[in-house]
Amino acid sequence: MGLTFGKSRSSGTGRALAGTIGAAAGAAAAASLMLGRKAVTVSKIGKGHPLKHRVLDLAAGTVQTKYPLIAMSTYLNGFHMYADEMGRQVEASHFCVHLRHDLHQCVIFDRNAPDARLIGIEYIISEERFRALPDEEKRLWHSHHYEVKSGILTAPGIPDMAERAYFEDLVTTYGKTFHTWQYDRDDFPYGIPQLMMGLTEDGQADEELIHSRDRRLGISTPGKRRDRADIPMPDVVAGANSWESGRTVQTRLEEMPFKR
Repeated sequence: MGLTFGKSRSSGTGRALAGTIGAAAGAAAAASLMLGRKAVTVSKIGKGHPLKHRVLDLAAGTVQTKYPLIAMSTYLNGFHMYADEMGRQVEASHFCVHLRHDLHQCVIFDRNAPDARLIGIEYIISEERFRALPDEEKRLWHSHHYEVKSGILTAPGIPDMAERAYFEDLVTTYGKTFHTWQYDRDDFPYGIPQLMMGLTEDGQADEELIHSRDRRLGISTPGKRRDRADIPMPDVVAGANSWESGRTVQTRLEEMPFKR
């Protein structure tokens, strides 16, 4: 569907716009009734957008089914660091689906809010799957052993017993993460995706970031650490957390000949 930007230049265009808004609003209202939902107002997300766009977004949100999003059943909150700079740590809200027995896939936002910024993706695999990866591929992956055991990685809102059962499995997994928005520097998704890593031992975390997260979400990282003390600490498979060697990999732009 094409969208027209800018002011209308004629009364005919204005009438057409009004008709489009009316049709979209009518579709949204009808869909709400069919689906048994309460009437909703035009979203405040994207403040400053023309009314037409906001109403069309509302209508689409009401009548379209987004199966991949519906399937994302798990919300995890943690922190990532840039693969080439430990001092750049950012909070990451993951929304994940257990796609196969040895593979989760997650979309990552800066926070859990309607107007959150989409900042990246993460794939999570089992230890067995990680062991089978080529050595060069392993350099892109990080372990989750410390994130789980330290209490830094959490599943907000889930009862402690259920969260613990989830992390008993997650503690042995490995993740590959790219952030597409360097939101610690820019309020716009400039640049190319950046490889991210996870923390691996005490003394690395930006404690103020963690305290701020804990206050906002009403959780206790030290408390979770105590609760998980008896979860067995796995041995990390060689090849993960490649930055610990003092050398790392990171994405960059490279000019290439175009192949026809």
